[in-house]
Amino acid sequence: MKKIVVFPFLAVLALLLVACGGAATSEPVSHTIEMTEYAFTPATLELKVGQEVTLTLVNKGNLQHEVMFGREVVKTNNRPASYQEDMFAAGGVHPEVTQSAMPEEEVEEGHTGFMVVLPVGAQATVTFDVTEGMVGDWEMGCFEQDGVHYDAGMKGPVSVVP
Repeated sequence: MKKIVVFPFLAVLALLLVACGGAATSEPVSHTIEMTEYAFTPATLELKVGQEVTLTLVNKGNLQHEVMFGREVVKTNNRPASYQEDMFAAGGVHPEVTQSAMPEEEVEEGHTGFMVVLPVGAQATVTFDVTEGMVGDWEMGCFEQDGVHYDAGMKGPVSVVP
């Protein structure tokens, strides 16, 4: 009689564990973003909460480029300089940056928020987990040369979905 009672209990427990385990996270994703004059390729990104994302940034241009992720452009001396709201700060995330990159602690004057700067021919990898705090519409942009790159079209939408 005890076996009959235990079996239904174990079956329900197993179903609960499978249901909870499947919703916890998404598969890791990787994107390579090429930087040229004056574009990101691909020009758009869609990210999903729970994903571990690895961005490989490659400067294939003839000029130094940078990438920032945020919204609401801030101007300095009437020129685009950075974003009012940083996507990573909003999500409570500090991305892991490897290779030839410059994280926010070393940013240039006039810039705020997380930024990766790549000299000509350089490459960097940025890895982070997408959180609920990141849900919404963002933008990636390059503000090099006092915003000339941004004004020339070096920007693109980033959508974070639940």
